[in-house]
Amino acid sequence: MIAIISVVGKDRVGIIAAICIKLAEMNINVLDISQTILENNFTMVMAVDIKDANIPFTEVHDQLHKLGDSMNLAIHIQRQEIFDAMHTI
Repeated sequence: MIAIISVVGKDRVGIIAAICIKLAEMNINVLDISQTILENNFTMVMAVDIKDANIPFTEVHDQLHKLGDSMNLAIHIQRQEIFDAMHTI
């Protein structure tokens, strides 16, 4: 199952590393990643494979939210089918 993660916050060293370490701890594979800096604001979108995650999706959501809070970032995760439905006209 594919999920989409979005990350927004003030740019600083270690954002990608911290998120990827957390994902690896949950046995979640990064499939694709796009990131950019917009006027000192870090933005990233990731496609991840959550089918082999070692915890339920709700817990993945909660752990990413906690990581975002600790790093002063907005981190959101959605299942791809929900993401696709929201962005289809």
